[in-house]
Amino acid sequence: MSGINYSEKIPNNVNLSDDRTLQRALEQWQPNFINWWDDVGPEGSTDMDVYLRTAVSVDPQGWAQFGHVKMRDYRWGIFLNPGDAERTIHFGDHKGEKAWQDVPGEHRANLRRIIVTQGDTEPASVEQQRHLGLTAPSMYDLRNLFQINVEEGRHLWAMVYLLHKHFGRDGREEADALLERRSGDQNNPRILGAFNEATPDWLSFFMFTYFTDRDGKYQLCALAESAFDPLARTTKFMLTEEAHHMFVGESGISRIISRTAQKMNELKTDDVGKLRAAGVIDLPTIQRYINFHFSVTIDLFGSDESSNAAIFYSSGLKGRYEEGKRLDDHVLKGQTYKVLESRGGQLVDKEVPMLNALNEVLRDDYIKDSVAGVERWNRVLDKAGIPVKLKVPHKAFHRNIGALSGIKVSPDGRVLSEAEWQARVNEWLPTGDDRAYVASLMGRVVEPGKFANWIAPPVMGINRQPADFDYVRFN
Repeated sequence: MSGINYSEKIPNNVNLSDDRTLQRALEQWQPNFINWWDDVGPEGSTDMDVYLRTAVSVDPQGWAQFGHVKMRDYRWGIFLNPGDAERTIHFGDHKGEKAWQDVPGEHRANLRRIIVTQGDTEPASVEQQRHLGLTAPSMYDLRNLFQINVEEGRHLWAMVYLLHKHFGRDGREEADALLERRSGDQNNPRILGAFNEATPDWLSFFMFTYFTDRDGKYQLCALAESAFDPLARTTKFMLTEEAHHMFVGESGISRIISRTAQKMNELKTDDVGKLRAAGVIDLPTIQRYINFHFSVTIDLFGSDESSNAAIFYSSGLKGRYEEGKRLDDHVLKGQTYKVLESRGGQLVDKEVPMLNALNEVLRDDYIKDSVAGVERWNRVLDKAGIPVKLKVPHKAFHRNIGALSGIKVSPDGRVLSEAEWQARVNEWLPTGDDRAYVASLMGRVVEPGKFANWIAPPVMGINRQPADFDYVRFN
């Protein structure tokens, strides 16, 4: 067990009290974090007691303890997986050398950029989800939202610790800036596009936690391979928490589909108008939301050909997903990988050096994982006897980053003219009417054991609690 010291002002398992300068700097940052939380954290949550899990160790076998906590009093802190003094770098040009405990000067700028970009996504998603608590479909869902919010706050702390400890004044300035940018702000937006999108309703929230938090999983897994040992250890612990975020998304969509299927069978119809009149979310709307959130998320992996990706890999900063399980030389010089390009109105494969295609490698791993979850949603429909299949769109659909951003492609992978795209885009992406209809369903349900009409109850409560457990106490 690698225990966490909760007796200190900033809970940690990194012996923070041994470094007084660092401790003082982080204690100065802490009130700014609380001010940020008060300003743009979950609206109206200050006085609630929420049934939250708190890490008590970084041991995956038993690291969480459950209890009612005031959100503002949650014990955010700094937790790294246990270190291995003998760890070696297992990919790139430094393969076989000792892992770094400090930042090598030549990699300083790139490592800082990686940490800041990852760190920026954490407060961004809290800001995006700020108002959702006001329209929670149940107390169970409200609690899950708040659990995700406090964990994203802790993931911000994880990156801020690395910036303060390893990057001097630059790191302190970057840590301050993480609290100054705002999701969707015209003048000072978050770094990545998907983190400036609004999350206005719970269907969007579940899609975000399924698709976009899954991007987080893949980015964190790639960073967990890093030659910079403190970053690898930090992201490994963050992954323990990320699994819950994806569970909330996958189970949330599954419960919406289940309720819709139930209503389709009751009414013996798939007519969108009739299903909307019955107050459930029709399957074509769910499909359009999948198309939107999937396409926005796969842009987060970056350009399909990237010299930065090659530099990050060769220098040992960022590996591939499950690097250790891959059966190649882990250096990749001379190897190739297929990426897509548009040629003569068709999508065709192009062989490029694998080092330059590592964003695409990670994106393809992500797509396989996303497809598997959508198949689990299809099993819900299958079980209900509904002959509809949901699917993720083609990876060239609705892209705004990289070589595919300049072309229009249908969800089934056909290259389209601008006129064809405009004629059919409302079949494929959520319309203003869709969003208005979903918004019209959003109303807060917080009576224990009760659920909004458009979503089924979960199969099991949190920590095996009964369905009518008081996950949130309103004081």
